[in-house]
Amino acid sequence: MRRLETILLGLFLAGWSVVLLNWLRVVSLSGNLPLGSLYPFYSFACFLGWSAGTVYMHRRRDFLPGRGRTPLLVLYYLGPYVLIYLLWAMTPVSFQNAARLAPIYAFGILTIFFFVPVKLLRLAPR
Repeated sequence: MRRLETILLGLFLAGWSVVLLNWLRVVSLSGNLPLGSLYPFYSFACFLGWSAGTVYMHRRRDFLPGRGRTPLLVLYYLGPYVLIYLLWAMTPVSFQNAARLAPIYAFGILTIFFFVPVKLLRLAPR
């Protein structure tokens, strides 16, 4: 792994540790981010998916084909989801109860926008 991947891995592991502490009720995250609507939440998912897909396509050129790319794909695809989940965990409880499936929809949006640059580069004429 290169320097960028090490930094991103540390960021994502720190995020998952905060999520785990929230699940164990050691840390209370709810209510720390007053989100007015779902529009900024889904916009952030679009931004993360598109930027992670673009950076993945740029960085995968540096790695060997096959085994070296799989951990890179897992890091860039599943890593940003922790930031979406942290945003969702920080919204008020009433907002979370009103739209329970919003994190799943946001993951779908992230997935679509992640694979758009991946598929476009593979379809581009050489």
